Order: sequence, then C-alpha cells, then structure tokens
Amino acid sequence: MTENVNIQYVGFEAKALVREYSFIVRRALDETSEFTLTIGNEAFGSRRVRFQDAPEICSLRLRHELAVFGNHPPQTHYRISEADLDDYRSSHAPKAWGYASKPKVSRDL
Repeated sequence: MTENVNIQYVGFEAKALVREYSFIVRRALDETSEFTLTIGNEAFGSRRVRFQDAPEICSLRLRHELAVFGNHPPQTHYRISEADLDDYRSSHAPKAWGYASKPKVSRDL
C-alpha cells in the first residue's frame, strides 16, 4: 500500500548564487519533513528557466525523489540540474501546429 503524502510549496528565497525553493511534505501519522531545492541564478539570467516555472520544476523533482525512495528520500536538499531543466523544457515545449493531412498540391502549373 502506498503512503499518502501532501506536498506544500512554502516559498522561495533569492540568494547570491541561487534561488532556494522550500517545501513541506506531510505524511500519514503527522510526520512532516522540510525540503529545499535550488536553481542557480545563471539559469534565470540565460533564460533557461522562467521565474514562474521554477516552483513547478522543483515540485516535479521532489515528487520524483519521493517516488524513488518510498516517500522517505535520504536528502532534504536538492540542486536542480541542467538535465532537470532540459527535461522540463522538452516536456512543456509548445506543440507544433500543422495540417491534419497534407495540403493538396495544385497541378495547374
């Protein structure tokens, strides 16, 4: 049976080199843990990540860690990697619009 968890985003703190995002994870039996995830400021400056997407990116990484370690990860601090940013960007890329079928080519040339 899987344990029910509630993940709450608490907020962020802008620091000299990183932005630090804080979360509280509540499990059954009133067990809580605090987690922090950081994203380097250079990722925002180079437009690799948008400020409004950062909490979701961190939440997805935290959910992954919880899933891998049965809701009890060995660490309480994680750094968002370039691979994490690439995964997020590719999974949230706008879909290419195109024709449902190929357009007919005019033969009146």
